[in-house]
Amino acid sequence: MKNYKFLRSKWEFGEASECRRGLVCGMGYTSEELNRPIIGVVNSWNEYNPGHVHLDKLAERVKQGIRDAGGLPFEVETTGICDGMVLKDPRYIEVPSRNLIADQVELTVDGNFFDGMVMLSSCDSIVPGHLMGAARINVPTILVTGGYMPLGIYAGEERLHIHAQDKVGTAQEGKIDREFYNGLIENSWGTCGACSSMTTANSMCMMAEALGMTLPGNSTMAATSSQLYRLAYESGKQIMKLVEEGITARDILTPNAIRNAIKVDMAVAASTNLFLHLPAIANEAGYDQPWWKAFDDASNEIPLLSHLAPSGKYNLKDFDMAGGLRALMRKMLPVLDGSCLTVNGKSLEENVRTAPCFNNDVIRDLENPVSHEPGIGVLYGNLAPQGAIIKIAAVPEQLMTFRGPAKCFDTLDDALDALRTGKIQKGDACIVRFLGLKARFGTTAFTFQEELKGSPELFNSCAVITDGRFSGGTSGLSVGYISPEAMDGPLGLVKDGDVITIDIPQRKINLEISDEEMKRREAEFDWKPDYAQYPRFLRLFAKNVGPMSRGGIWE
Repeated sequence: MKNYKFLRSKWEFGEASECRRGLVCGMGYTSEELNRPIIGVVNSWNEYNPGHVHLDKLAERVKQGIRDAGGLPFEVETTGICDGMVLKDPRYIEVPSRNLIADQVELTVDGNFFDGMVMLSSCDSIVPGHLMGAARINVPTILVTGGYMPLGIYAGEERLHIHAQDKVGTAQEGKIDREFYNGLIENSWGTCGACSSMTTANSMCMMAEALGMTLPGNSTMAATSSQLYRLAYESGKQIMKLVEEGITARDILTPNAIRNAIKVDMAVAASTNLFLHLPAIANEAGYDQPWWKAFDDASNEIPLLSHLAPSGKYNLKDFDMAGGLRALMRKMLPVLDGSCLTVNGKSLEENVRTAPCFNNDVIRDLENPVSHEPGIGVLYGNLAPQGAIIKIAAVPEQLMTFRGPAKCFDTLDDALDALRTGKIQKGDACIVRFLGLKARFGTTAFTFQEELKGSPELFNSCAVITDGRFSGGTSGLSVGYISPEAMDGPLGLVKDGDVITIDIPQRKINLEISDEEMKRREAEFDWKPDYAQYPRFLRLFAKNVGPMSRGGIWE
């Protein structure tokens, strides 16, 4: 056996360690196996998440690699919900589940003294939850992302799921043939993997690779490709090298690695949810810095290099065929820290400097971007003193500046009812509030925004402003993550008819009332959440979660 410098799994002789040894032998393992480094294979596989339904097979390849390299793998599981399948309101569980996943990693991996871990995940909250756990317990770690979903096929064409979702409002209004619509919904999603647009799942998979936490190329492999299964095996072998060399998660997850990921985020107009997830990972690693300012700085430095759906014409298959994330980062090397260490033991620059690009329109050069206007930006003003997030690449040109009357909704249901009954007018500033982490667990207003798209006149003239989150599929003039949230900040003071101004080029969002009027409303504000109506875990989350600008980690 190799001379490992330090193995957490090897205890001093004593009653507790002998009990543990006996229990493992009782499961049929030999003493020789038990003397190997013990590696946790942390899997979020389940049968009700299409992004994760295939991870059991990938885990087998990981475990084979671990065994062949001299380790003993033990597969354990974490929660793994699909954001597209869970309740959106009033008990929105995605962000709470992310924090729970980090807790599960801490309790299972740290509590069992595993020497390292390979994690498997694909979807919205699960990839960041795994990375948060890795940052927190700081053991040797590799992440295997589950690949992007193949495109669906219907009526003789490949179909991208996001374009089927776009038709919900149109179908409700009877403006599309119902049989054709049903065919789109039933056939636009592939069998497994992360949904094939630049929504949160693929965004976070790309960020995992940009952070250096996956083997090169992982994030832009198809879920059904043989490449992915080979990479899973190699990840199992490589974790043993990290354990042997004592390279832990925080050796990879450095502040400069976080900044690299933020820059890649801007280049692909990734999900707005990364404003929550990347600061959470950074803060779990102990880096309490003004990360939203880092996003804002990057937004002014990094142009849009790849215009991917939902706002662009290309999908993840196109991006993969053009060369994938390695090709993009190779073109970005002048603005990245190429010296950052990655899990294969090489620097970021070593991993990408020879990466070919096969389509220079899908993946542009820094000198020939899709747009010099950044993909994502941070707005500030008296309505959002700590910031608010906008996906600039998805905003129609005529809405880059906006001024309109507020129409306020204190629940998502009220907003949807108003939309469906014709109470929202052209040019309204639709305030959908009390959806923040403390008030309503970070509920997403995505369903409202998606239904708004079904009415082109409203979609192309209205603003959506919320302290909740948006899906990575956000488009239109949709401002989210207003901070502080309405429960603690100015958004809770807006009244119907107040004038809202948004200036995206100037990064401004303001409520046109005087400071004196703002103070008067603050003195009268008395909204309190009714925590008693929620189950115990969600109550625990709401009472202990921190601000969105720090990633919504536990306080």
